[in-house]
Amino acid sequence: MRNLGILILLIGTSLGQPPHRFVTSGPRHHWFGYYDKQQFDPTGRYLLGMEVPFEHRSPTKEDSIEVGMVDLEDGDKWIHLGQTTAWNWQQGCMLQWLPGSQSTVLWNDREGGRFVCRILDVKTAVSRTIPWPIYSVSPDGQYGVTPDFGRIADVRPGYGYAGIRDRNASELAPESNGIWLVDLNSGQAELIISLKQISEMGEIPNQQPGIKHYFNHLLFSPNGKRFIALHRWRYPDGKRLTRLITANTDGSDIRLVVPNGYASHFIWRDPKHILSQSKSLVGNDKWGNFLFADRPNGILKEVGKGVLDPSGHLSYLPQDQNWILSDTYPKGTERNQTPHLFHVPTERRVDLGDFHLPKVYTGEWRVDTHPRVSRDGRWVCIDAVKPGEGRQLCVIDIRGLTQSLSAP
Repeated sequence: MRNLGILILLIGTSLGQPPHRFVTSGPRHHWFGYYDKQQFDPTGRYLLGMEVPFEHRSPTKEDSIEVGMVDLEDGDKWIHLGQTTAWNWQQGCMLQWLPGSQSTVLWNDREGGRFVCRILDVKTAVSRTIPWPIYSVSPDGQYGVTPDFGRIADVRPGYGYAGIRDRNASELAPESNGIWLVDLNSGQAELIISLKQISEMGEIPNQQPGIKHYFNHLLFSPNGKRFIALHRWRYPDGKRLTRLITANTDGSDIRLVVPNGYASHFIWRDPKHILSQSKSLVGNDKWGNFLFADRPNGILKEVGKGVLDPSGHLSYLPQDQNWILSDTYPKGTERNQTPHLFHVPTERRVDLGDFHLPKVYTGEWRVDTHPRVSRDGRWVCIDAVKPGEGRQLCVIDIRGLTQSLSAP
């Protein structure tokens, strides 16, 4: 596999594209999921991933997947870490490195009729379980925030977990369901924002009878003092609208940053600013990438209009926030997905390659590339379809590209 990887690197370089290689292979399929988790360990050597024996159908409560990591310095060797029955195609099991730790990972699982979180030191093999699942972890590694994955499974297939039903399924905005703050040391949790509370806050765009409220997509700010959540509601016909909110970690000082019902992929730029997709904010009905201040209705300006893809999964490079990493959904007859970088000062876009997505990968089990960057800003890892081998993990070396294009 290493020789093949070197060959791919040489081919990529000769074509003028940043070098890339697939680091997993069939017959089993491998992926990581969402773009807002730490996939690379602090050294950049180990790359987290999940392994599954099938594709092209929804997971059931009996389907178990393997959790592991790739050793990028030892022939891309796969290292088994554990398994789980709490997962989905878009976000896996929330597998991620614990912030502040050199060797600890965590992921969600199901045990004893509830969703839980496994915490494992990959060097010592010491593990423990807390009785709550986790979505996002604070930068100091002490706390997590989580929604109800059973409710998400009910209203948004592909993002929740099978096996445990929403205990509030008959309620449109229950007071006992919402967002919990979880202490990762004690395992204690507190409901800090309820769905009833958020449903009564501000104006609900296109308010109608029968809309069902839920939370999804949570993310702590870089300083850990606040977090983002998407407040969503589903209409009886299945359509959804969304508000982006922020709050303190105790659930206080809730701000409707994107209140218009149109919010999607987002990332913190810094503790006071958020880059998010929205629309209908500047007198038109087109989606775009907008910079927001963390305040009610906090729109400041559009970023990368006509250049930065308005539907991509956004993140800033950790060493240089002049660069935004994103991607595209399948485009054109070739159905190519194109991860790309956007240089904010020059408004220049640099494509990192085109990855074909066969038509069979659609809907809930599609393969979004979801680009994730290593902590030193050298590597980008994507989920992509490897011809003949299904979804696999692929790394792209962007160090030379960003260094050359950032030079004066």
